[in-house]
Amino acid sequence: MYSDILVPTDGSSSIDPVLEHTTDIADGRDVTVHVLYVVDDRAFLAMDDDMQAEVLEKLKAEGEQATSAVKETLEQDGFDVSTAILRGKPADLIVSYVEDAGIDLITMGTQAGEYEKNMLGSTSQKVVTKSPVPVLTVDVSQSETER
Repeated sequence: MYSDILVPTDGSSSIDPVLEHTTDIADGRDVTVHVLYVVDDRAFLAMDDDMQAEVLEKLKAEGEQATSAVKETLEQDGFDVSTAILRGKPADLIVSYVEDAGIDLITMGTQAGEYEKNMLGSTSQKVVTKSPVPVLTVDVSQSETER
């Protein structure tokens, strides 16, 4: 049913529950897992050019580290993995990537209460609303004992 699954990451360690669900879904199937990190440049567009370039390089390095760590974990589990780092608005680029790469499913993290606290502003809410494919959101704020 699923041959290409997208896992967007922000580089936080809370990706582990998302990866657990992703590997459960993909196990035993011929699946490519796509790992995407989006550098959200809206936060530093008002900075001067030198500062902007410095921050951009730092964020790209964080993206490289984040995607590499997830790729390594998934490859150890036997999955084919593709990584990408893009720059722009996260929700828009996640949806664009889905369309461009032929993604069948998105698995992504969300914080507890995110829908209630930030209905219009959360990345996951925007992706759920705009995505042409199913989106599995995983509450990454729960502890191991609560899951």
